[in-house]
Parts: sequence; C-alpha cells; structure tokens
Amino acid sequence: MLIIDRFEGDMAIIECEDKMIEIPVKYLPATAKEGDVLKLVIDKEKTDERKERIQKLADSLFE
Repeated sequence: MLIIDRFEGDMAIIECEDKMIEIPVKYLPATAKEGDVLKLVIDKEKTDERKERIQKLADSLFE
C-alpha cells in the first residue's frame, strides 16, 4: 500500500511498506493530499507506444 505521508516542497513523501520514498508532486493528481492511498496503474497504450518508438530508434542505428 502506498500512502501520502506529507509534502516537502515539490516532493511527496510516500509510505511504502516499511520504507519512505519520494515522488515529485507533479506525478500525483492535483487533488492528492496527506493520508491518501495511491493506486498504481499500468498504461498499456503508452507502454506500447514507447516500445515502438524505441524499436524504431534501434532499427535506425543498424541500417
């Protein structure tokens, strides 16, 4: 479970199991607040687009 512990400047301090991690606030929803539980979701469409772009770059290197 990921829980927003607090904000420090432009960073969110996230409680993750028994550790604390920092995530830039710009990656959180604008309405995020201390105590909120976060859910991660994989964006399959963006992942596929990124893989395709990287493959095209790799292919161009070996032409």
